[in-house]
Amino acid sequence: MTRPGPFSPRPRWLRALAGVAAGLLLATGLAACSSEDDEPTGSSSASASANFPVTIEHKFGSTTIEKKPTRVVTVGWNDQDYVLALGVVPVATRAWFDDYSTYPWVKEAASGKTLPTFSAEINFEAIIKQKPDLILAIYETINKETYDKLAAIAPTVIQSKDYADEQTPWDVQTLTTGKALGLEDEAKARVKEVQDAIAKAKQEHPEFVGKTLVVDYGPENGAHWLIGAKDPRRALFDALGFSAQQEKDELSEERLDVLDKDILFVNGATKADMLKRPVFARLKVVSEDRTLYTSFDTHLAGALSYSGPDALLYALDVLVPELANAADGDPKTAVKDLSNAA
Repeated sequence: MTRPGPFSPRPRWLRALAGVAAGLLLATGLAACSSEDDEPTGSSSASASANFPVTIEHKFGSTTIEKKPTRVVTVGWNDQDYVLALGVVPVATRAWFDDYSTYPWVKEAASGKTLPTFSAEINFEAIIKQKPDLILAIYETINKETYDKLAAIAPTVIQSKDYADEQTPWDVQTLTTGKALGLEDEAKARVKEVQDAIAKAKQEHPEFVGKTLVVDYGPENGAHWLIGAKDPRRALFDALGFSAQQEKDELSEERLDVLDKDILFVNGATKADMLKRPVFARLKVVSEDRTLYTSFDTHLAGALSYSGPDALLYALDVLVPELANAADGDPKTAVKDLSNAA
């Protein structure tokens, strides 16, 4: 299974192959990048077309989209999740979790079809072959050289200069995606839907507020990577009122005491495997059953990693009851093992 790419820093080998042939590809392939014959029709096309042209500001300037996109390619690690949440099926997506098309919210949005992917690295040749009229690369660390290559293929939307790389909030990403697709009203409605669901959960569980929740990402092979505040992969926990630990990024086995806060969420390893490690098992947050676990094979892990509107709603339903059990201050309250959560 393809394991998650977005550790920070990203594993750069995933992209190294992409740049080798990019110059030749851009020189020879751009003539094929647009075709009116490829444009699908639909009842929403006329109303959406009225929203164009649109201009979106980003960290390298701005991108103007002249007309309603009909062939969307997503290059950011999670951009496909936001496109699907607005009723648009991309023609090609970045490969990340192998099981993405099996997730319940994805199956519904894509009518059960497997989404086409190009590769884990940014593959310019594969992108050119799709003849895109919009490229979305918001959740990715895009440098100027890569942006220029993508923009030469099609109008390309990347993150705003207002946020650090790969830290665009989910609601901002939803609204930016909606603007690029000509679906601003739909995007606002989806944001409100998720915000209302979070507000309801937060109101029902005031005990969440102020407690420190540590996210340990990908420890299945003995490595620990702490997800810090403002990272989209812990956005749901932050929105529910939990505080983040001060430490972030790689953590050695000798510093596992950092995990011993109010609640621990292990994303990327099963409970059974983690409890085999004596130092980890002795942590109070573990022994007092204030720890939640999920492996990368679960829909929950995928939901928290992709974090589009439908993914967040799915994760809320699964997580909130067990977060409440972990946060109630009673070690006798059992916390359900989510290691194999469907």
